[in-house]
Amino acid sequence: MKLDNGTRSRLLQQYPVLRELPAAELETLLAAADVMHVPAGAVMFDENQSCQGFPLLLSGNIRVIKAAPNGRELQLYRVVPGESCILTSSCLLGHTRYRARGIAEQALELVVLPASAFHALLGKYEAFRGYVFHLFSDRLTDLMQLVSAVAFQKLDQRLAKLLIGKPSPIHATHQTLADELGCAREIVSRLLKGFAEQGWVKLGREQIDIADAAALKKFADL
Repeated sequence: MKLDNGTRSRLLQQYPVLRELPAAELETLLAAADVMHVPAGAVMFDENQSCQGFPLLLSGNIRVIKAAPNGRELQLYRVVPGESCILTSSCLLGHTRYRARGIAEQALELVVLPASAFHALLGKYEAFRGYVFHLFSDRLTDLMQLVSAVAFQKLDQRLAKLLIGKPSPIHATHQTLADELGCAREIVSRLLKGFAEQGWVKLGREQIDIADAAALKKFADL
């Protein structure tokens, strides 16, 4: 599906770097782009798949995970509107295949630029290069924090940090939280029960209420 005027306006609002392109270049770029609608839960890309284009997200979010053969998952990062996926950028730059899985956590609307358009923009326009490499820098910082947490923080501290980073009440299953932490559901359930006994959270059906955010944050920062 090609871009209509409303989609075009939203794209330029979410990705202002595109406004810096010469008018003729922008028109050529948008004429080659496609609009996609993807349902929640769909796999956007998977390990060893080739990359077909550069996504610009208008609504929804993509959860990027690394999956183990035993089914365990570790969340690497999320992509939200205004951002793009650095793994996709890496695959396009290096002409390599994906090394992780991207899942539509919510229903998505996105504009996809052909790989040729991505390379042309990267080669010709400093503003676009700056945008892409700024994303790399920010995401590398996030991934370093993830590595540090996995290597040096106990799982209960990581869970506490995850909880205080979400708005209360938290509508999520224990399995969802376990997937974000890369551990087993049973461990998360046991830790949450301990938090509840401390009076830090209140547990309901697929819902967690934060009862003492200060205590959770203090524990997470130990």
